Amino acid sequence: MRTFTRILTATTAAMALGGTVLATAAPASAASRDGVCDSGEFCYYFNSNQQGSVSDFTTSVSDYDTTQPTCYDFKGPGEGKGKCIKNAAASAWNRSSKKVRVYFNSGNTGTYQDFAPGAKANLIPALKNQNASHEFNPSSTTRTNMSYALYASSGGGISCGFDGYTSTSGRHEGIDIARGIGSDVHNLVAGTITNVQFGSTGRAGLSTIAVYNSAANKTVIYLHSAPRSSLRVGQTVSRGQIIADESWHGVSSSGSAHTHVEMRPGRQTRASKSVGDPNLENPNPTSFWNSQGYNVR
Repeated sequence: MRTFTRILTATTAAMALGGTVLATAAPASAASRDGVCDSGEFCYYFNSNQQGSVSDFTTSVSDYDTTQPTCYDFKGPGEGKGKCIKNAAASAWNRSSKKVRVYFNSGNTGTYQDFAPGAKANLIPALKNQNASHEFNPSSTTRTNMSYALYASSGGGISCGFDGYTSTSGRHEGIDIARGIGSDVHNLVAGTITNVQFGSTGRAGLSTIAVYNSAANKTVIYLHSAPRSSLRVGQTVSRGQIIADESWHGVSSSGSAHTHVEMRPGRQTRASKSVGDPNLENPNPTSFWNSQGYNVR
């Protein structure tokens, strides 16, 4: 009996050892948030260029939370370990086979950045240390060209892009879009009017319409076009609402009719200075316009 027990015990030990060997030999694959960026995972890094502590995911998360012990945190070794990842990541690596989208806001909304399968990148300035959620395989976003949406008609086109001045006369803080004098100008982002200046035709008398969107905490400024007479400060305007007619109100770089569309952070009433000012105040607006459903063209 003792001999049989010893044999059985030895056999059981060998099976256990064999199981251990097999488990160790298995290839690395998507693990359960262990701080290692395995194949099949999307990983945040605390520092730029995929450096510092890692936080790894295999599924979408719509809100990371901001306090321990309930938050999603950095688990890998290195700088940042133990910190909550919300508004704290600087770079990412998508080792999954799906596109992953990082968002500025919780609930998968706001400015975003897409990571294709296998992509490594630093988070864009608008998202660095401003990350609040991410989504695996986000639904396709069909965007409308800004030049179409502004006039709700074919034929419009960008005549001068963001920072489009090539001389020393100034930096271009917005996007100029032109179609033709008298064309209806449609509001691109819903919000509250914070300023209306009607201006006058020609180089004098710059016209201004400022629309503040509280959800994004951004103000969209329209210059040079002729505001509709019904517009008032404090009025709520909807996306797509006609707010002006294309005209030529105020000095401009092109010297012809167009609408200058400018995105500014926060609640604003006026556009940034451009002519004669070499300083660029506004961030590149492409990610903002993309997040609002527009192609910058």
